Amino acid sequence: MSKRVLMAMSGGIDSSISALLLSEQGYELVGATFRTFDYIKESCMAREKGCCSVESIFEAKKFAESLVIEHHILDFRQIFHNYVITDFINEYKNGRTPNPCVLCNSHIKWGELLNAADKLKCDYIATGHYARIEEKNGHTYLKTAIDIHKDQTYFLWMLTEENLKRTIFPLGNYSKQEIREIALKHHFEQLAKKSESQEICFIPDNDYRSFLAEQGCNVEQGNFLDKENNIIGKHNGYYNYTIGQRKGLGIAFGTPKYVTKINALTNEITIGDYQDLYCQKLLATQVQIRDKAWVENSPEIAARIRYKSPAVPATLLLDNDFENTKKAYIYFNEPVWGITPGQSVVFYKEGLIIGGGLIK
Repeated sequence: MSKRVLMAMSGGIDSSISALLLSEQGYELVGATFRTFDYIKESCMAREKGCCSVESIFEAKKFAESLVIEHHILDFRQIFHNYVITDFINEYKNGRTPNPCVLCNSHIKWGELLNAADKLKCDYIATGHYARIEEKNGHTYLKTAIDIHKDQTYFLWMLTEENLKRTIFPLGNYSKQEIREIALKHHFEQLAKKSESQEICFIPDNDYRSFLAEQGCNVEQGNFLDKENNIIGKHNGYYNYTIGQRKGLGIAFGTPKYVTKINALTNEITIGDYQDLYCQKLLATQVQIRDKAWVENSPEIAARIRYKSPAVPATLLLDNDFENTKKAYIYFNEPVWGITPGQSVVFYKEGLIIGGGLIK
């Protein structure tokens, strides 16, 4: 095996064991860890332990040294701010709930990292994502991981066929438990005990509202409305809320109430009951489809509207002027809860990602 691979190393167990597996398989491995963000608050810096943090960079470098492979630290802070941070702020300003990991994967991990791979004369890149790749009908597809509880294909739907042809996912055929066992077998006990990072990497305290304020978003009070558009209270600025939110509304009712609609233009938030968040259709924009003919001939799919939700049966209909509009309509067989503008909707067939889009 002589292929040269640029391995994205975050310092966590998944990317570290991915590097170990590829090294054992005989690949010529090069490690890369990137810096994407500098924290503003000292309190955040003290807890900076997530992906792309200073601590993770040192941990990744140390693990690369243990494998005796070269390691590079890549500064992606400006491009990360331009693509991911700016979109994150703008989406909340527009009353939508963004998914920064999707953009980061597309523009950073499979954009800038591939550029770095070219400069370092690497044939492939590899990451610690739980995903697989499969060829079908002349196309290259993402395929769900063996460990369905860890499957991360939802975050990767924007990847192109060209991206996938230069990608290796070492963990796609493993369960998380097996990866921990491999770490223990090789005496990486501390790595095996590492907890999962669930936070947005550039918001380590998970307080996105404070982050938006630090980025210059001005909070203005607005009206809470009921389903009949009656004013029932005041809120602290529409972008402090998200669809489906129940806690932290600052207003008491006899029964649990949820955010059902956010109107950025009027700074109004509609409050309703749990059942009001069920819906059976959505409009998606910026839609990508791998094989348009496959969809048109067989529009029955499984659609996933958030990472923690299962893919459920639906029908996918492309807009009549799809080549220009990149719009699609998804009709679910049964109502689904909490469709959220700004989040991704991902389309599956036979365990393969055939496309996706942003919920409008």
